[in-house]
Amino acid sequence: MLPLDYILFLQIIFFLFISPGTPRIVIISYSMNYGVKKCIWTALGDVSANIIQATLVIFVIGSFFSDNPIFLSTFKWIGVIYLCYLAYDIYNTNPNNINTKEIKQKSFFSFFKDGFIVAGTSPKAWMFFPFIFPQFIDFSSNYIIQFFILIITYVVLDFLSLVGYAVLANRLIVWIKANPKIINTISACVLLFIAVVIVLIEKY
Repeated sequence: MLPLDYILFLQIIFFLFISPGTPRIVIISYSMNYGVKKCIWTALGDVSANIIQATLVIFVIGSFFSDNPIFLSTFKWIGVIYLCYLAYDIYNTNPNNINTKEIKQKSFFSFFKDGFIVAGTSPKAWMFFPFIFPQFIDFSSNYIIQFFILIITYVVLDFLSLVGYAVLANRLIVWIKANPKIINTISACVLLFIAVVIVLIEKY
C-alpha cells in the first residue's frame, strides 16, 4: 500500500534535495578536494543519520521534542559549532591538482562521520520528519509499511542527489583550476553564513 499523496511527497522532497543546503555545500567542497568516490562515504553518513532521525521521531521521541524544545536547541548549538569547524577545515584544505592522482589523507570513517554529524545535528531534519511524514501516512492502515516506503524513497533520492552534486562539483573544478582556493573560500563562507542564520533565526 502506497502512502497518502505519494506523488506530492516526491515533489516536496525533490525540491528539498535540489536546494543547496548544508550537506550539499559540504559535498561540493569535498568533491573538489578529495574526489567523488570519497564523497560517497559522506553521503552514506548523511542518509544513515536521516534513517535514525526518521525512525526515532516517528516511533519514539517525536512528541518529546515538541514538549522539550531545549533538546532541539542543544542540537542546534552542536551543529553550529561543527559547521564552524568544517568551515575552518575546508578553508585550510589545499585542493587536489586536477592533473594529479594524489589522494588526500582522510579516512573513509572521517568522511562518513562528517556527513553523519552534519545531518544528525540539524534541527531542521529533526523537525522535518515529524511534521512531514505523518501527513502522508494513513495510521488506520499498515503505517509501518507506509513509513518504510517513505523513508526508503527519501534516503535513495537524498543519496542520489548528494552524489549528483559531487559529480557536478568535480566537473566544475576544471573551470576554476586557475584559482583552486576560491571554492574552499566560498564553501567556508557559506557554511559560516548558514551557522549564523541558524543562530539568529532558529528558536526553540
